[in-house]
Amino acid sequence: MQINLAGRQLEITPALRAYVETKLRRIERHFDHVTTAHVVLTVEKERKKAEATIHVSRGNLFADAEHNNMYAAIDRLMDKLDRQVKKHKEKLSDHRG
Repeated sequence: MQINLAGRQLEITPALRAYVETKLRRIERHFDHVTTAHVVLTVEKERKKAEATIHVSRGNLFADAEHNNMYAAIDRLMDKLDRQVKKHKEKLSDHRG
């Protein structure tokens, strides 16, 4: 999986990059057909925001999350993406008419 990480009003540190990559590996464990992930981390005053677009087979998934702590925002984002990936995987494997 190719990971594109960008920061707005924020410099991406190696620790942030490693944290995002380990969290995205969890999503890749649940669904093998993830090709690319584009993650944007934003800081606006006291609010930290994380948003991601993941390109999977037969579609794209988008999620975003906000929190006072950047790591907590990334955790919430990955939880949302994890639920979406599981739902997408179930839709692909569902063979009803």
